Amino acid sequence: MNALRQKEEPWRSRLYLPNYNVGEAARYARVSAQTVSAWHKASNEPLLSRKDDREALSYMQLIEVAVVAKFRAAGITIAAIKKTREYLAGRFNSKFPFAEYKFKTDGKSIFMDYDQIVGKKGAGTFMRPDRNGQLAWEIIIGRLEEFEYEHKGIVIRWHLAGLGSPIMIDPRVAFGAPQINGTPTWTIKGRWDAGENLEDIADDFGLEAHEVRRALEFEGAEVGTKLWKQ
Repeated sequence: MNALRQKEEPWRSRLYLPNYNVGEAARYARVSAQTVSAWHKASNEPLLSRKDDREALSYMQLIEVAVVAKFRAAGITIAAIKKTREYLAGRFNSKFPFAEYKFKTDGKSIFMDYDQIVGKKGAGTFMRPDRNGQLAWEIIIGRLEEFEYEHKGIVIRWHLAGLGSPIMIDPRVAFGAPQINGTPTWTIKGRWDAGENLEDIADDFGLEAHEVRRALEFEGAEVGTKLWKQ
């Protein structure tokens, strides 16, 4: 079944291929490269799947970095994140649990909608993977809204600067590169570095001027001159 699905949707075969270096993953997730490396190399139980520093990250590993970064920014402890990964990996044989399940947090604990596990009968109930699957019926705020999911599937789109951001990573588009409406941000940056102005770049790619500006800012360009035709 999986082989057939990958044949029909070839982008799925790229989900597990190395594609992002540690520096890129760190920049996208807004953490340091040293932090990303440490998350993969914890002495006893790493936060993420183990990898060598020289290895690039796959899309699935990139999303795990992003989710863990969001947990840490929300105030979740390293211990709770490790417990969550350990529980989901062991209980559901999930190699990349942070990319395969939806999560919520109140800043203290990690929650999952229980219907991800048991179907409709779990609607309205939450599971705490950081407490070995303990159930809860509280109203939880703090969804990780920048991530969009397939129906009962993986993270399929990551809005890099929040849900309203036009810059996103989608494994189906531009081979998983950061992009705006299908145009990789590095392509826009290359045109800018070559001396083209914002108006021409926007026109060529069918983008709005503010989208081009956001792409350039994301790529670290200093946007202030040669914005428009003279």
